[in-house]
Amino acid sequence: MPPAADPSVVIVTARPDAGALVRIVSPAHTSRVLDTAPAALAALGEGTADLVLIEDSPHLDGVALVRDLRRLPHLVGTSLMLIGAGDPAATRRRALEAGATDVVLPPLDGFDLQIRARNLIALARAQGTARLQAADLARAREQAETERAQREREIIHRLILAAEFRDDQAGDHLTRVAGCVIAIADGLGLSEQEANDIALASTMHDIGKIGVADSILHKAGPLTEAERTEMMQHALRGYRMLHDSDSPLLRLAAEIALTHHERWDGSGYPRGLAGEAIPLPGRITAVADVFDALISDRVYKPGWPPEQARRFLEEHAGSHFDPACVRAFVSRWDEIAALIADRPASQAA
Repeated sequence: MPPAADPSVVIVTARPDAGALVRIVSPAHTSRVLDTAPAALAALGEGTADLVLIEDSPHLDGVALVRDLRRLPHLVGTSLMLIGAGDPAATRRRALEAGATDVVLPPLDGFDLQIRARNLIALARAQGTARLQAADLARAREQAETERAQREREIIHRLILAAEFRDDQAGDHLTRVAGCVIAIADGLGLSEQEANDIALASTMHDIGKIGVADSILHKAGPLTEAERTEMMQHALRGYRMLHDSDSPLLRLAAEIALTHHERWDGSGYPRGLAGEAIPLPGRITAVADVFDALISDRVYKPGWPPEQARRFLEEHAGSHFDPACVRAFVSRWDEIAALIADRPASQAA
C-alpha cells in the first residue's frame, strides 16, 4: 500500500472533464487527476500509487507514458492500466510490450472498468504486503545469521580458552597463525570472507592437544616413539571433536585440524595425503603453523629468526609444503613481518 501522502489511483487523461472516469474507477479511493505525460512523470518520479490509469489519445501518448513509468525502479510493481485508442490489436500488443498491466479498449463498459480497477488495486496492495513481509523475513534471516555467527565465534573463543589452560602460549601462537593464514589466503586470491573463515577456523587446528598428557605436551627433551605416536593423535582427535557440528565454520575447523600435518609429498599424517588431495585450508594452515612454530621459543628449543624460518619454508616448498602457498606467504612478507613485530614470538616478550 502506498504511503498516506500518495493517492491510491492516479488518472492521466487529456479529456477536459475527468470526473466521469474518477467516479467509475475510484469511487472508494483517493484519486489524483493529471492531464499531461510530463505532469505524470513529475508526480510519480518519487511518489507512487496502487493504480495508474492512462487514457491514450491524440493529445497523450499513453503507450510511451507506460514505458517511461515502467522504467522507474519504484514503480516496477505498480499496476498500470491503459485505456487504448486506435487499432485494438496493435494497441494491446504495444501497451503490453511497454509494460502495461492491463489494457481496456473502447467502447468502454463502466462496470467492467470499475471491476478491473478494483482488482488491480487489490493486487497492488497484496503485492505491497508481500514485499513488506519478504523484507521482514529478510531482516529476520539476517538477524538470525548474525546471531548464529556470534554463537559460533563464542564457541570458538571458549575452545581457544580451553586450549590456553593447557598451554599458556597458545593464544599468541594462534593469533599469529591466523594472521599468517589471512596473508597467505590473500596472496592466493581468495575472497576476504574465505580468508577470514579459514583464519578463524585455523585457531582450532591444535584443539585435539587437549587430550595429550602434560608429560608429553610440555616435555623438554625429545619424545619417545610412543610419545610421538600419542602426540600425532591430536589431529584425529581434533577432527572428531568438531566434524559432526551443524556449523560450517566448525566443520571447516575439523578439516583443518585433520589435515594441517599432511605434507605435499605424502609423508605427513594422519592419512598420508599428497598434493591437492590435501584440502586447501589445511595446506594454508600448515605453512602458517610451521612458520610460527619455528620462530617461537619452546621448552625444547629457542625460536629461529623470522628470515631463517622463511628460508626453511622456501627450501621445503614442493616437499613439505604446497609451493603455491609458500609463494603466497613470501609475497606478503612485509605484512607478516609487521604481525611478528606486533606480537613477538619469544617467551620473554
